[in-house]
Amino acid sequence: MNSGDYLKYIWQQAEWPQWSFDSAVLSQLLSQVNLERGRLLGSMQALGFKLAEEASLKVLTSEVVKSSEIEGERLNPEAVRSSIARRLGIDAGGLVPSDKHVDGVVEMVIDATRNHANPLTQDRLFGWHAALFPTGHSGMYKLTVAAYRDDAAGAMRVVSGAIGREKVHYEAPSASVIQAEMTLFLHWFNNELGLDPVIKAGLAHLWFVTLHPFDDGNGRIGRAICDMALARADGSSQRFYSLSAQMQREREDYYNSLEQTQKGTLDVTAWLAWFLACLLRAVQSANEELKGVVYLANLSHRLPNGKLNERQMKMLSMMMQGFNGNLTTGKWAKIAQCSTDTALRDVSQLVELGVLLKAGESKRAAHYVLSGF
Repeated sequence: MNSGDYLKYIWQQAEWPQWSFDSAVLSQLLSQVNLERGRLLGSMQALGFKLAEEASLKVLTSEVVKSSEIEGERLNPEAVRSSIARRLGIDAGGLVPSDKHVDGVVEMVIDATRNHANPLTQDRLFGWHAALFPTGHSGMYKLTVAAYRDDAAGAMRVVSGAIGREKVHYEAPSASVIQAEMTLFLHWFNNELGLDPVIKAGLAHLWFVTLHPFDDGNGRIGRAICDMALARADGSSQRFYSLSAQMQREREDYYNSLEQTQKGTLDVTAWLAWFLACLLRAVQSANEELKGVVYLANLSHRLPNGKLNERQMKMLSMMMQGFNGNLTTGKWAKIAQCSTDTALRDVSQLVELGVLLKAGESKRAAHYVLSGF
């Protein structure tokens, strides 16, 4: 884009990057977010180390899987979970092999959250980028890896649509200014400027993806930077809520909000309001899921061996999150990948404990619902 072109994007504004926002407009949302975060962190601390570790493993798995899914890339959740468990030394049953691509994404997210207190540097970002693209390719396309983009193939644009009918949603600053722009961004990120740390997380994500400094992977790295800022805000290396999972559920609104902001002014109140509302929903969702964790923990204490089997844990978790249709032993067997006899034993034990109730019986089979949750 030539300097003579009309101003279209925020990075072309004369005041760039002097962000502004209306604190009064955001204050109620920010207070709600901080209240819900406090409730969640307090509840997790009361759970004890083992359960908190299991909850963190689940959230980190969701963060890795859903952040990639936003970009249209589907990772095997079990491979992601196994990769995280191995790297954190968590004793989690049923581990499966993972490939170097999954391991690379996991390494980035773990480094961002577990080592959140360390400065974010250019070398660290380059390491994350190299981990995301261990083959030096994105699909069939060769990338400039562990270095900022050079725009050799043209301006960095975010587009959609079929070839020949592309719609340009955004064009990033020229590669010639990226080094200077990123130096400024990293200095801001690593220094305390009196900003609320949650507001800083929202601004950091917006600023980074606006610069779009790499050939590919900017969205995932931008969300890792956001997670790093939120880990600093929480003062915890364990993650108990997944912002990426919520963003994936609201993917269209997420992209629309970014695009509107990047084509607007440097007053980013609207973006921060969307970000805070999305974060609030993520934390509220985690607080709801925590009820299930506590429920399963209390249930396990009532069992002779002190725990449910993996099939029971999986199926009860699904039911607590809303199971579509009637649950029968046949469906249990199919989903849990076990025999009908095994499914019947699993269900019968839970009926005896009062966890499941027989809700009705068709010509083919009885069906069950949760009791007391």
